[in-house]
Amino acid sequence: MKKQAHKSIKARVRTVLKRFRGVGFKALNPSRKRYECPICQYQGPFQDAHDPTGLRKDAMCPSCSALERHRTFWLTLNDLPERARFCEMSLLHFAPEPELGDRLRRLFGHYTSADLDAPGVDYHVDLTKLPFENESYDMVIASHVLEHIREDRLALHHIKRILKPGGIAILQVPVLGEKTVEYPEPNPKEWFHVRSPGEDYFHRYTAQFSRVEKFRSSQFDTRYQPYIYENRAEWPADYRLRPTLSGVRHDDIVPVCYVER
Repeated sequence: MKKQAHKSIKARVRTVLKRFRGVGFKALNPSRKRYECPICQYQGPFQDAHDPTGLRKDAMCPSCSALERHRTFWLTLNDLPERARFCEMSLLHFAPEPELGDRLRRLFGHYTSADLDAPGVDYHVDLTKLPFENESYDMVIASHVLEHIREDRLALHHIKRILKPGGIAILQVPVLGEKTVEYPEPNPKEWFHVRSPGEDYFHRYTAQFSRVEKFRSSQFDTRYQPYIYENRAEWPADYRLRPTLSGVRHDDIVPVCYVER
């Protein structure tokens, strides 16, 4: 009980600090363009992300720390016709993001978290060796995970196996260009990615699932800033295998995969 109370206090403190940080950022940057975060309802300017790959403009909500991919995911989730039944559904959230975990726990009737080795999850499991029984879950969410897994087709097989008929998997990956590039070895400078997924990567999903719907940033209101503003014309040397792209504004893509009923 003491441990749970301590966690609850820490969670409340983090929430207050995030809100304060957001208010402070808004006050210090009155001239920046204002957006709305669909996850925490913060309104005001977003922060840039100074990543090793380069600057991503207006990437992060200063209140809840949600990034472009989190916002696009949340908007997609709210657009699903199954949204009305989430309270009756079971969810397996693999590699749970702190920006989303607690909110998803409140949305779904039964929430389970899992990761290979991260602390604080319900199960420590390998996505290519899921120990769960067939047809155990209504939904599986794994965001920016499959680009780390060499045997990704085996992971997809297991995800489909544990989903009930009519089940849903939301499996975001960072899409960079049209063609997927497989790396000869994991790149430690690129968070140990084993590939750079392209739009053709979703063919691997259609080989497993009966239907795959792709939700794009361009489908959503720009007030939520769902785009990735990043110059991809030239990558740093550590990211030399990534395909280059012209332009600065890029769509993020959220694939929603369905199991046949």
